[in-house]
Amino acid sequence: MTPQQMNDFIDELYAATGAGDWDKVATMVTGDLVITEAPGLPMEGTYKGSNALRDLYVDVFKMLQVESLEMVERTFGGDYACCILKMHYGKGLEPAELVEMFRFEGGKVAEIKPFYYDPAPVRAAAAAFSGS
Repeated sequence: MTPQQMNDFIDELYAATGAGDWDKVATMVTGDLVITEAPGLPMEGTYKGSNALRDLYVDVFKMLQVESLEMVERTFGGDYACCILKMHYGKGLEPAELVEMFRFEGGKVAEIKPFYYDPAPVRAAAAAFSGS
């Protein structure tokens, strides 16, 4: 895929995910998709399969009550795309800064690996909303 194709694909994937169009999302990822969330995060673990993004997204957005994702920038190279993001929460909490690495295979996303600059805002959001 060209960088422009990856860019357009990511726009479409974020839109489908945000709209909860999980049938469409499942067609955009490989059947063996792997998403890895780092140890120490409230959603740590490895999520696998064509429904992995749905499972993770529903859990994370409910647990952290994410109000919005701010796209800062993107970069592309080979089969990879990286998106620099800010994850905004309610209650005046500090946003989390992260990079989501996407690996493409056969025109679909085969791997997503988020990297958080500082996990403290993620943990703070989980604590703030745990009783909500």
